[in-house]
Amino acid sequence: MKFQARRKYYCHNTVYGSVLLIALFFMFLFLAAVPTAVAQDSEKLYEEPWDHSPITVYIDNKDVPSHYSQSYYDQVKKALEYWENGGNGDLDYTPVFELTDSETADITVRWVENLETIEDTPQGVAGYARPYVRGDRFENVEIVLEVGNYRSRTWQQYGDATMLAISKHEFGHALGLGHSTNRRDIMYPEYEKGEEVNPLLLSRYETLLHVVIFISALVLLSLGIGWERSKRKRKALEEKYLK
Repeated sequence: MKFQARRKYYCHNTVYGSVLLIALFFMFLFLAAVPTAVAQDSEKLYEEPWDHSPITVYIDNKDVPSHYSQSYYDQVKKALEYWENGGNGDLDYTPVFELTDSETADITVRWVENLETIEDTPQGVAGYARPYVRGDRFENVEIVLEVGNYRSRTWQQYGDATMLAISKHEFGHALGLGHSTNRRDIMYPEYEKGEEVNPLLLSRYETLLHVVIFISALVLLSLGIGWERSKRKRKALEEKYLK
């Protein structure tokens, strides 16, 4: 149960013939009108893998790699809320999670620097969920997330949006869902990562950023006040000399 965070480039075939174009257009309108909730996109590996509630979760934010960002912890919590609020709509039950400090929790979450170099996973894999199963129930699930990857020889730190997407996906596996064939589904096995702000740089220069924003606001306010005064002065001169 692995999740890949990488960019994909797609080729579009050229379609010839106006009749075919019109047919495709009306087919698109028809498909767009069909509710996406009619059919479930994610494969269900287990109908209800947990025999108890709440499901306890331990998030290891202590034994972390060098590029770990404190904001990643919040992304995992958001992923838990996502599934508690219905997720992608493919679960037949409503999970309830409880955060705990115990490493013997039902689900454990930890981060590594890079899965390819540390655990020898295939290129592009950004996280995985490893369930330990007895019968048709989960005893516990280990979720491992990486904090970034290499593009050629350049380190690419994952932003918060990417970490949230990876976390949602792996928790979907921890709740019994398999992969989806729908590219818009969070359980689709690949994520098209966009350009994001490096959360480590953001936290490091957060104070400086606030100062810059404050100074910029003062400059804009000063310019606005000066412009307003100039406008009033000009109006007074016009009324005095252009009667």
